[in-house]
Amino acid sequence: MIYLDNSATTFPKPRSVREAASYAMNNGANPGRSGHSLSMKASEEIFRARSTAATLFNARSESDVVFTLNCTAAINTVLKGVLKSGDHVVVSSLEHNAVMRPLEGMKSLGVSYTEARVYPFDNDKTVDSFRKSINAKTRMIVCTHASNVWGVRLPVERLASLAHEYGLLIAVDGAQSGGVLPIDLKDSGIDYLCLAGHKGLYGPMGTGMLIVNSTTLPKALTEGGTGSNSLSFDQPEELPDRLESGTPNLSGIAGLRAGMEFVLRNKPENIARHEFALIRRLYKGLSDTKGIELYLPEPDPQYTVPVLSFNFEGADSETAASLLGRHGVAVRAGLHCSPLAHKMAGTLDRGAVRMSPSVFTSAGDIDRALFAVKRVASELH
Repeated sequence: MIYLDNSATTFPKPRSVREAASYAMNNGANPGRSGHSLSMKASEEIFRARSTAATLFNARSESDVVFTLNCTAAINTVLKGVLKSGDHVVVSSLEHNAVMRPLEGMKSLGVSYTEARVYPFDNDKTVDSFRKSINAKTRMIVCTHASNVWGVRLPVERLASLAHEYGLLIAVDGAQSGGVLPIDLKDSGIDYLCLAGHKGLYGPMGTGMLIVNSTTLPKALTEGGTGSNSLSFDQPEELPDRLESGTPNLSGIAGLRAGMEFVLRNKPENIARHEFALIRRLYKGLSDTKGIELYLPEPDPQYTVPVLSFNFEGADSETAASLLGRHGVAVRAGLHCSPLAHKMAGTLDRGAVRMSPSVFTSAGDIDRALFAVKRVASELH
């Protein structure tokens, strides 16, 4: 099987990730709940993971790293923990349902939003679009760093400057960028960085992070035991305890720590360089294949991440993906939980076939995938 569904979750995982998760499962106790050696060892693992995340993303402190179930949970924590009735939010025209569904649900609470159009490969027009969407009630800009469908990269550093110019907060969905694009929280101006642990960070599924870079802390959506200040019925105010109630996913976090260390050793810029070489190889092969519909110019590291979606002429994406699967190529099709992105490209009626490499993908994998694409194109026509 040629696995090109890394935007859903990277596979395979590095050996170090599998070993760390397994070791924690077989040797870990409940961190921060007991004074015995196994519990202390588990607490040290959690702290080591926070420290690794703080180093990778240049966070203010290890305490600002909050572990979540996934990126969606991190986004919900920010939206529901910071926004209040009467607040207005500016989002992009490429947002995932992890952003749109919470905001749609919060309309009944008096929260509103405006969709700012993204102009692929034109950051000036994109920033201007966001500026024009700000009004007197705007509290926050919430945007993806990179589209999970089209790979389009938003100029989040410029959008952060725009937000702060107007006294706004900015939350960034880094599900598709963490581990692939260098992200420096101290330089970028991002207030809340939401991350998926199982994609470009090579951790296990069921892991994510919220890294807070603001004095405005989200309120806790879940309250309970934190292992600290247990005499009080009040939820702790300080991070990370404020947002981390209940027993943590020790084995998942240990695996995530190993994944982040893997990324640090290989360096995000090197990983991106490898994946871009592959995605450009893929783009060229697709553009030379009769019966293939492409929607954007050739991927460019300045404006995109290594994600490529396309369609077969006259076929819906699900059928095409199924046929590719029969030829041994694993891809994702459909709407990718991001109808806004498909609406923008005019593919809302049939979705698209998405391919995305990882650090473990080879040029030979891409060539074999292209051979399968040509066979499927021939079968469909």
